[in-house]
Amino acid sequence: MNRKAGKAAITHFRKILEEKGADIRTRMSSGSFAEIVHRRGEPSDEGDLSQQSHEEWLFVNRNQLEITVLKQVDSALRRIEHGTFGICQECEEPISAKRLEAVPWARYCIPCQERHNALTDASDIVFEEDDQ
Repeated sequence: MNRKAGKAAITHFRKILEEKGADIRTRMSSGSFAEIVHRRGEPSDEGDLSQQSHEEWLFVNRNQLEITVLKQVDSALRRIEHGTFGICQECEEPISAKRLEAVPWARYCIPCQERHNALTDASDIVFEEDDQ
């Protein structure tokens, strides 16, 4: 990739990342949390309590996911500033433009991401002891 095309690509990805970060921050600062907290009054029955608990669970999980993506977006913006954006943090090879278009905050190329996922999945396996 020539220098001019590289600068244009970096500008393109910086814009996408900045917009994504702003969008997440806006959603997280919206009135959703206030609405959920405001409804914390005494539920009228078990159905209301169940619905309220479910909404709170969804809200918390969505926010955790958005916080994770926001951290990844911010990390990608720092990599742009340091000149390491688009370089796999594992093998130090370029990350494909196609992958960056799909996931602009990607830290790894596809093969390294697959290895990372396999290791993470393997560490989640719980071996139960035989109680005999």
